[in-house]
Amino acid sequence: MESLGNFFIIAGSLGLFLYGMKVMSDGVQQAAGQRMQKVLTFMTGRRLSAVFTGFGITAIVQSSSATTVMVVAFVNAGLLTLKQAIGVIMGANIGTTVTAWLVSLIGFSLKLSALALPAVGIGFVMSVLKWPKWKHWGTTILGFGLLFMGLDFLTRAMPRLSPETLAFITAYSDMGFTSVLLGAAVGTVITVIIHSSSAATAIILTMAHEGLINYEMAVAMILGANIGTTIDAALASIGAKPVAKQAALVHVLFNVFGTIWALALFQPFLTLVDFITPYSPTSGILITNHLAMAHTMFNTINTIIFLPFVNQFALLVSKIIRDKGRVEKEKHYTLAYSSGTFQDSPELNIVRAEKEIRDMASLASFMYGRISEVLSTLKENPEKEKAVATLTAELREKENYADEMRDELTRFLMECTHHQLSDQSERRISRLLWIVADLESMTDDCYSLSFLLQRSVLKDRVFSGASMKALAPYTKLVGDFMDFVQTRLGRALTPEEAEQATLIEDWIDKARNKLRKYGQKRIIEGENIKRELLFIDFVRRLERLGDYCYHISGALAHMND
Repeated sequence: MESLGNFFIIAGSLGLFLYGMKVMSDGVQQAAGQRMQKVLTFMTGRRLSAVFTGFGITAIVQSSSATTVMVVAFVNAGLLTLKQAIGVIMGANIGTTVTAWLVSLIGFSLKLSALALPAVGIGFVMSVLKWPKWKHWGTTILGFGLLFMGLDFLTRAMPRLSPETLAFITAYSDMGFTSVLLGAAVGTVITVIIHSSSAATAIILTMAHEGLINYEMAVAMILGANIGTTIDAALASIGAKPVAKQAALVHVLFNVFGTIWALALFQPFLTLVDFITPYSPTSGILITNHLAMAHTMFNTINTIIFLPFVNQFALLVSKIIRDKGRVEKEKHYTLAYSSGTFQDSPELNIVRAEKEIRDMASLASFMYGRISEVLSTLKENPEKEKAVATLTAELREKENYADEMRDELTRFLMECTHHQLSDQSERRISRLLWIVADLESMTDDCYSLSFLLQRSVLKDRVFSGASMKALAPYTKLVGDFMDFVQTRLGRALTPEEAEQATLIEDWIDKARNKLRKYGQKRIIEGENIKRELLFIDFVRRLERLGDYCYHISGALAHMND
């Protein structure tokens, strides 16, 4: 009965530890979410910058699984290349060692209850304040306290050593290299079950601190935990594009190959760790310091070994998981994502959503470009009917694709709002939802414009040469406004750019009024009434595209409010 009670106490302690880690992660993301987004957005293709990006984000969110799952999602969305992803994954493995050092240097060096309870109290008071920055950092401190409170309970719940327990542990600890392999397997299984290498490492450090496992087996379990943590990236890649599966495979191979060399050179590896870390790893705080150093050295050496071979690594996974490389895009839009990406990194999902929205804007610009292309040559084209029929069929397919993008992106953004976000990020998502709706309406109007062109041909109402000449500057002005908006999606407009958008909108309105009067004048002069009404309708729909661009510009101007 006592053993069952200890089991539930250990389970509850682990749950408190994981919850504290999540609260701390959410707090940091809410306080620094915009900075993390900028780091990812402006990250270059340089290998070292990618490594430092992965390290920094993982150190902040306290989960390499969260980082690698997001990397898989970003690669799937085209936000990161495979080579960039490899560097970020390597950095994420180093970043996850921060938890081990927190547990080792703080968790066992100080009296946890003395540290945890004040942190919970101070963090709670700060989290209920109305000032956003204080509130978010208060949530971080609160999570910090809960994390170490869970670790304190976990330490107390670990069974004390007895001769019988010692004999049981010794039976598995003194089997030579077999014990090492067994430890690696156990570390892998534990991490797969709890889906967190940081939590698994905390358990391993606690067991070693209490003397339940010896130094060699503890190091082996930490190596195994590095394999177990790849399960989340693998799960996130299910149903994703081949390049996302390749990124997940990179994480698996990187950690598996690393564990293989570390196990093959196990004793030299331990010698190196012991040489760098002061004092002998006997028990208590000394052994936890050595284990944290072993965790850090493994991931650092692994990165140093494989970083020069990023290109070869990318080629290897590309051959294992082949991408047929079809030129044509899928006819149906899908936005694959795992629910775990929201739970671990809700702020970073905004980066992915913005990339998809830029793709949607590119689709709208492409549709408008096709209309301008057909319109400019329609008068002299001997195959007018074929040209407008092809245009209408093409834009019908694009418009259906845009409808699917709107539905999927709206669902994705709404899912983001169900998780912890900063107030600024919540407002950002609201504006992104408006932008998605406006972009979809723009594709609707582009499709309607193709219908008007088709009707003008089928009813023998093609615009006259004079009308085409008068219309050309107007269509170009609308196209320029669409390009203006597309190139600025993903960031806030400067005051100067917002003023420029207002000027463009005014120019479009004035041009619309001028062209409308031009059409009305031609009707008075005896021109074909139905053709001129069609011309006026065409002008009106073009002006609506300008209105949508202006609405989007307004949302972008206040994106960081």
